[in-house]
Amino acid sequence: MRLTLLMTMTCCGMAVLAQTKPSAPKPEPDVLIFNDGEKLIGHLVRSNGKSVTFKSDMAGELTVDWSKIKELRSPQQYAVISKDLKITRHPDTSKIPQGTVSMEEQKLEVHPAGGGAPQTVRVADTGNVIDEAVFKAALESRGFLEGWKGSVTGGVSLVEATQTNQTFTGGFNFIRAMPGQDWISPRNRTLVDFNAAYGKVTNPNTPEVKTEIFHAHAERDEYLRQNIFTFGQLAFDHNFSQGLDLQQNYGGGFGWAAIRDDNKELDLKGSMTYIRQAFTGSTKSESLIGSTFGENYNRKFKRGILVAQQLTLTPAWNNTNAYSGIGSVSLTVPLYKRLNFASGLVDNFLNDPPPGFKKNSFQFTLGVTYALP
Repeated sequence: MRLTLLMTMTCCGMAVLAQTKPSAPKPEPDVLIFNDGEKLIGHLVRSNGKSVTFKSDMAGELTVDWSKIKELRSPQQYAVISKDLKITRHPDTSKIPQGTVSMEEQKLEVHPAGGGAPQTVRVADTGNVIDEAVFKAALESRGFLEGWKGSVTGGVSLVEATQTNQTFTGGFNFIRAMPGQDWISPRNRTLVDFNAAYGKVTNPNTPEVKTEIFHAHAERDEYLRQNIFTFGQLAFDHNFSQGLDLQQNYGGGFGWAAIRDDNKELDLKGSMTYIRQAFTGSTKSESLIGSTFGENYNRKFKRGILVAQQLTLTPAWNNTNAYSGIGSVSLTVPLYKRLNFASGLVDNFLNDPPPGFKKNSFQFTLGVTYALP
């Protein structure tokens, strides 16, 4: 009986001690002081040689020029990368100061976690100041299923009146860019996208009007230098209005990132391509050797608004009459959390459709997009 009572009291005492054990102290916030004495308390997100991105609970996320900042103090761990240092897949991290940071008189002082001598770097000589956890994660190898970003879009219209009208549109686009940070040299990029439109209009005593279009595309880029890459791609197209049962494109070539910064990117690409065309209700089919010339332009605006534009031209060298092209532009506007409003224009051109079919196919879509984490 006494043994049981003693064990019960011991267990109760251990439970009380576990509940009263002090929790880990909350990390101190970062402090940003402007030249006019105004102070912000929050978190240093990142910085480069020109500006600082700082997130405050009161003011939200702000980007401020270094010249307007008098003092910065952060107890968090950061990696300070010189603007003259090119970060590759396996950099010499001993050349990169890491530790807590403070700034006065336009000089960053980095205090190593091990307690070594602090290192001083002029703000003007700084390429990037990166959260240490983000810095280390970017240098690690990641599985193929990790690191994907993208969105899924859908739209529908149903009309039951004098005429019956059904329209469905949808698609997705995914991208995996490794390592996925703009301060480190890119290694590779994988793109997968698909869009489709299906519609049917039925009137009494009249033939049914049908729309049926889909486009699928996949591409793999391998970077040779910062702005030069080689790529392989494939694409599949079907368009009922053009009499195109299936067009298959397989090719590879080189690309150039002509513009790349935080808000915009322009890629120019050229490749040699094998094209196989099969047409609806026709014995006509062609095997073509051609090229694909394309450009992709993405532009980010304030409040997360994104405009994306693409143009692709595909001439065939063994049949110069069998050329084709596709152009598109889309607008994405954030609505709520990961939900976005999306609108787009797509124009498909095929120069050699069977008799009775159109060369041009034009689409305008409105829908809601869900962005992946």
